[in-house]
Amino acid sequence: MPESPDTRRKRLMFRAWHRGTRESDLLLGRFAEARVPGFGAMELDQFEALLTESDPDIYDWLTERQATPPAHGAVMLLLKRFSFKTE
Repeated sequence: MPESPDTRRKRLMFRAWHRGTRESDLLLGRFAEARVPGFGAMELDQFEALLTESDPDIYDWLTERQATPPAHGAVMLLLKRFSFKTE
């Protein structure tokens, strides 16, 4: 049986808050609480893919120490805007 969108959102928010480091939990968890409820299927797919990445990679993309892979570009842009309050 396929997962409902609401169940998927809850699962992704849980994963965002339980990354392994407190810094990542705060960064991704707060973002997930603010943005995931309004995400459509495509954004949920992108956020879920981002959550499979390592915390150091996500931090490097966020701080632009490394270029963000194109697959994560849209969600990383939202995360950057959220994190640095530029929206």
